[in-house]
Parts: sequence; C-alpha cells; structure tokens
Amino acid sequence: MNLINIEHISKIFGEKIIFDDASYGLQQGDKVGIVGINGTGKTTLLRMVAGEEEPDAGQIIRQNHIRIAYLPQNPEFPSEATIASYALPGEADDYVVQSNLNQLGIDSYDQKLCQLSGGQKRKVALAKVLATDSDLLVLDEPTNHLDNEMLNWLEDYLARYRGTVLMVTHDRYFLDRVSNRILEISHGKMYSYDANYSRFLELKAEREEMELSSERKRQSILRIELEWAKRGCRARSTKQRARLERLEALKSGTVPVQDQKVEMDAVETRMGKKTIELCHVSKSYGGNCLIRDFSYTVLRNQRLGIIGPNGCGKSTLIRMIAGLDHPDAGTIEIGETIRIGYLSQEEPEMNTDQRVIDYVKEIAEYIQTRDGKISASQMLERFLFTPEMQYTPISKLSGGEKRRLHLLSVLVSGANVLILDEPSNNMDIPTVTILEDFLNSFVGIVITVSHDRYFLDNVVDRIFEFDGNGHLQQYEGGFTEYLEAKQRRTMALVESREAAGKTSDGKEENKKKDSIAGWKQSRTEKLKFTFKEQREFETIDDDIASLEEKIAGLDKEMLENATNSLRLSQIVEEKEKTEAELEEKMDRWMYLNDLAERIEAQKREKA
Repeated sequence: MNLINIEHISKIFGEKIIFDDASYGLQQGDKVGIVGINGTGKTTLLRMVAGEEEPDAGQIIRQNHIRIAYLPQNPEFPSEATIASYALPGEADDYVVQSNLNQLGIDSYDQKLCQLSGGQKRKVALAKVLATDSDLLVLDEPTNHLDNEMLNWLEDYLARYRGTVLMVTHDRYFLDRVSNRILEISHGKMYSYDANYSRFLELKAEREEMELSSERKRQSILRIELEWAKRGCRARSTKQRARLERLEALKSGTVPVQDQKVEMDAVETRMGKKTIELCHVSKSYGGNCLIRDFSYTVLRNQRLGIIGPNGCGKSTLIRMIAGLDHPDAGTIEIGETIRIGYLSQEEPEMNTDQRVIDYVKEIAEYIQTRDGKISASQMLERFLFTPEMQYTPISKLSGGEKRRLHLLSVLVSGANVLILDEPSNNMDIPTVTILEDFLNSFVGIVITVSHDRYFLDNVVDRIFEFDGNGHLQQYEGGFTEYLEAKQRRTMALVESREAAGKTSDGKEENKKKDSIAGWKQSRTEKLKFTFKEQREFETIDDDIASLEEKIAGLDKEMLENATNSLRLSQIVEEKEKTEAELEEKMDRWMYLNDLAERIEAQKREKA
C-alpha cells in the first residue's frame, strides 16, 4: 500500500533544475535510502515529503491521517530551551525519549541546548524524532556525529521499526544493513532499486549500460536514416512520410546523461626524514583527562584512523597535531618539510557573499597536478562546480556543496600531511568514493577521525581507539580487522575471567560479542583486499628488502665513521628510525599475509 505518491513533480532553484517530471511511490514498510551527488535534491525531496516545501509543479499525495516525523539536516531549537523542555513531551512516552537520549550519550536533561555542540544538538533532535508515534520517519543524515556503538544501536532500532523509513545518509554500511530499497536522484529524475546499497551498485551499472546500448542503437539507426534522406526521397507516399517522421523522432531523442564524477589528482610533495613525533602527550578539559601520556612517531605515507566515543578526545588529538591546540604535558614535534592540510569537522567561516571562484583563487590561482598546472576554474570543474556555479555566491550552495568546496581548499594547499576530521560528513557517496581513491594514491601521511566504517576499511592501515581512560589502543588494518581483533580480545578477557571464577552473568561481554558477531556476519561475503592493500601486498616484500639493505648500509657507515662522533650520532638516529619503520613493515606483512590466506580459504570454501 502506498503511503506517499510523488506524481510528476518539478522543482527549480534559480537556473538549476532539481526535479523534472519525476515520480515515485513510497510503499508501507519500505526502508528507503536516497543517494545522489550533492545538489541533486535529496534534502529538497525530504522537505517536500515532510510538507516543509512544495514542488513547483506536480503533486505529493499523502495517505489520510499519516503521521510523519522529520529530522532535518540542521534542526532549529528554541533559544532558551533545555534538553528536557525540548525533547521530553511530559507524557507516558517520556521513558522512550530518555532511553534514546541515554543510548545517544545524552544524560544531563537540565542542560541548555545553546550550551551543546552541533553534534549533541542533533542527537537530542534524533532521540525526540525516533520516539514520536509515527508511520513514516524522514531522516536527513541521521548517522552524522554518531560513534560506532550508537550506529549499531540505530541500525538495530530502524531494522526493528515497523513503520516506513525515508532517509539520506552517506554511511554505506548503514545503507546495506537498514535499507531494502535505494532511490537514486540523478539529473532531475528518480530511479528506484529493490536492493540494499551493494546490490544497487550492480543494478545501477546494468541500467547505465542498457541506456548506453540503446543510445548506440539509436545513433546507428539515425545514421542509416540520414543517409537515406541525403540520397533524396519522394515524400508523397505514406510509407516515406512515416520514415521521415521516424527520422525526426530519432533526431529529437534524448541522450542518456551520466553523473559527473569528482576528479582528484594527488601530486607528490617532498617529505624529509622527520615527520610527526608525539612524546608523552597529555591533555585534560574540565578535570577530565582525555589523553594520557601518549607517544607515537608517525611513519611516512602512513594512514591512521582514530576512533572512539564522542567527547573522548579524538578531535582534540588531531587539533594538537595540526597546531591548533596545545598539550598540557609532553611535546609534539613537526618536521621542517611537513606541510599540514586540515579539514575540520565544521565548515570554516566563509564569506557567503563571496563567489565560489574567488574563494579558491584566494588559496591558489593555479594548482599543480600530475599533468601540469591548471587554473582554479579548471580545478573547480573537476569538483563538479560548473562555470555557472563558480560565479554564484557561496550562500547559494547546498550543505554538501559547501563541504566539497572546503575539501577542495584543503587538497589544493600543497600539503603532504592530510588531517581529516569526519571527512565524509555531509558528503555525497560519489564524492566520498573518489576521495578514497585520492587518498589511496596520495603520497604523504593521512590521519583521519571518522565514524564511517566503509571509509576506514578502504583508507586506513592502522587504527587507534580511545579506551575511555585517556589511553589509545592500537590495531592493525581497517575497521573490519579492528572489530575482529577486538572480538578476540573480548573473548580472551571473558575466558580469563571465567577461568578465575570472577564472571557474573557475563551480560556485557556477551552483548559485545553478539554485536561484533552480527557485524562480522554482515561482512562475511566482503572479505577482500582493498585497492590500497592489494597494491601494498604486491610491493611489501621489496619494501622490506630495501629497508634491510638500508640498515646494512648504515651499519657499514657506522664502522667507517667510528671516530667522527657528530656523523656517528646522525647515523645512529637514522638507523633507529629505519629499524622502527622495518618493524612496522613486518607487522603489516604479517597482517596482509594473514588476510591473503583467509581470502584464499574463503574462496576454497565457496568452491
């Protein structure tokens, strides 16, 4: 049964066509994920379904007495409201809101909303919306600012929800686990797929190939008909008139339009031996120790992911590395050749009256790429900013387009270290996918805070997790490998407690094991190398051999410079760093070989 009928809607903003005679029917019980590049109208569609906006033409018909709960991307809050006065309705379902708030890490109900961060405010709004007695949940980026435990909770919540869900999210694993239908918005049209995200990618490729095949056939017939017309024809006969009419119809046929893709081009920037060294770093806020005695030397070309619950200190750590904050104790030393590009979680202050092109020109008139220098305008076109968009004020951009512009400003800065705080927030999936490809080809260091599990799997080779006591636990590999290692650690802890007779009913441990097991089950069929891991696996033996040769050469130099104390000290320092790098490579070699063996085992099982 249809809850919502979207019939032949059209919508135009300025000169930009958002929807052009588009239709869709939302069925009862559907869990629909909306995808499309930023600016295509995803948020606009949600607003129209929720009744916050109207189409220019066409109509949206809602089932009588339908109850809709809407979470906008940027909720508005009363200026003096507290969490309790805003979120708690003072009715029998108070406990549902309180339960949701607790699951989302909000427990101080008397606190004023104006004192909360943007992420905390969104969580309060989400908790209230989820507790509403509704038939349809309309959610715009519900996964933003949620840590992994909260994401698992929300996935389970929506999977159990008996109503209908219409949502926009960039979290691809979330779409895989929650959605049973994907709605793609592209060039003013809507395409429906009876699938989760992984299957949608296959179906979309099939659709585009069929459209291209039809277009090739049309062009072939058109050439034949044009040749016939050129040879001359007697237009008096009915048959020949029909053929001329068919020729006109072929000439006026529409060519299938494919989505543009963001093009990013990484250029190597020189990096010296010294990178980033953290030595006994500690940091507290309001008497709460966030980081306790943390030491680490970042290796060249390393990809680090930082995870943990909200408020644990992730952003604080990378802000200190970026030089925007300072440790209470310890030191952070940055090499002389290091150039840091920092993408903050929130967009920087922008002059919204400024034109897009002028914003980029202030950073660089020309940008160096592998193919040579290109202008700021050309770079903007690679980032899907058309010539018309480049000369419009920033205020006309959607939230996702502003995020893309912010990302562009960081990438064109010539950095050899990228520090990214939640880079996929408010970013469309195609842009995130291309960002992943860029980072995998980027010659330099990447340090990212992210709750995007798919992104972490595709980009990072080491994860640091905040344990809640100011310490960081280290795990090899991406997010899936982190979960597997954490499961092994949890099970070992349970077994040791059982052996010592100290376990109670083990509910917490079992809950963690079940959560991780559920995640692993959803990932069972996706065990494979990422593009970066495959490339690394093919070259790591040579890398290890080169490092071993370098150490042997340094040993020889030490003998030759035994009486030169200054040079000897330099060689010893270089050898220590090379040995540390070799140790890291050996750890990676063990991880990659183990993964390769598991992939082969999985293939044999399927065979």
